[in-house]
Amino acid sequence: MAGRRLTNPAGSSNDLRGDVLRVLGVLKVATADQIQRIASPHLTYRHTTKATASERKTARTAAHAGALSDLRKHGLAENGGTTRAGESLRNLTTKGLEAASYELGRPQSEMGSTARGAGSSGATHPMAVNETVIAMLRPKPDLRLLTAEPAEVKAAAQAAVDGPAGVGTIASYATEVPLPATGTWGAPGKGGAQADIVLTAPQDGIPLLFIEVDNCHETAEEIAAKLLKYSRFFKRQIKDTDGKDKPMWRTRWMARVAEYGETPYPPVLLVFNHVGARDPNRTVPRLQELTRPLWAGEPADGFSSYDRKIPIIATGLRNLREHGPNGPVFLRFGRTHMQPLRDAIGNPRRDAALARQAERMKAQQAEYKEQLRRAAEQKRAEHEAARPVCAGCGKKFDNDRWENTQLSPGPGHRWHPTLCKPCEAKTVAAADQAERDRLEAEAAETAEKARGWRSRFRPGQAS
Repeated sequence: MAGRRLTNPAGSSNDLRGDVLRVLGVLKVATADQIQRIASPHLTYRHTTKATASERKTARTAAHAGALSDLRKHGLAENGGTTRAGESLRNLTTKGLEAASYELGRPQSEMGSTARGAGSSGATHPMAVNETVIAMLRPKPDLRLLTAEPAEVKAAAQAAVDGPAGVGTIASYATEVPLPATGTWGAPGKGGAQADIVLTAPQDGIPLLFIEVDNCHETAEEIAAKLLKYSRFFKRQIKDTDGKDKPMWRTRWMARVAEYGETPYPPVLLVFNHVGARDPNRTVPRLQELTRPLWAGEPADGFSSYDRKIPIIATGLRNLREHGPNGPVFLRFGRTHMQPLRDAIGNPRRDAALARQAERMKAQQAEYKEQLRRAAEQKRAEHEAARPVCAGCGKKFDNDRWENTQLSPGPGHRWHPTLCKPCEAKTVAAADQAERDRLEAEAAETAEKARGWRSRFRPGQAS
């Protein structure tokens, strides 16, 4: 214990420091409160007996604050200023990003920057990005860690567990991801965008989603310019390892491949945090008009085809916090009703039309198979009707007998094509017996005649 205290004066465990590294490796800059809510959501439901909210927050974040202190001692983390509300911000150093890359299982080249200086102006945008990640994640408390808490606390935790589910894990997210329209991943050129958040959660039905967070300071025109940069990036082609041109984004992320002649670009979610002066209810309609060429589909057999179009979706951070990604709080540009996120980024009408088409094809295939079955059955019936019957016993020929009679339809020596094999054997046996009887009779008659001649011409008998 003494040795561990010397190494980590705050007494943090390896697991706790690993949790902090994973969260800061994704968020880049965060408060101890945000780290705790993601890494250990059960702590939110402890220390409820403290007199004030500030005391409760200090108590529930104490373990993670200690882990941050130990990471700072090791040169992995540092203080990053304060939020406008006065909360301390923490970020990783270059050495800390390297350690976080191991924890997250990501190449260090994808870890981004250290976010130094983000807190110099209150970090309002990074805080909104962090809150968006938390609202998408909706971390669930582990009820097994709350067995000693009061009943009302356990009830609140149970309500959180029973509430709408989130998407992915902290490792499913990345922030401040460059989208180079020119240059390389490591050295982006001019004209590209930087995604606030990139979500990859194929296990939850969202293989790839780009998220932009706006504190309602930007105009519709400014946001439209950013979406145009997304379009440039999605269109960019580079040579893959097989020497063939491929969209640059596909060399880093997976998404569904082209199907039914449609290859839509990855969806972009706009999350509006209404703290600025601009009203999202006015910004969104104007933004839809400005970006129509980027998202508008083409009519295609009862649905819209979004080939090489960007599914653009909008929601508010408050609604996202309350309902989560499974709530009907997402507006897809070009639609008039709110939907859950998975429906909003998808194409339900196309899916329904393709499902109907598949059903029709299935029915046609079933009918064709039935026609073949009836034709085969009729052919078998006609075949059976033409099967010969034995002239002796009246039984039908078996296949081998019928085939032989067709090959040799005329009767021959010991061959009776109108008889089945057993009857033929009997007929042949009877004929053989009759022949033997005839031969025996002839032999007996010949012998009798010979005896007569011998008796008439005995030696010494007078004539």
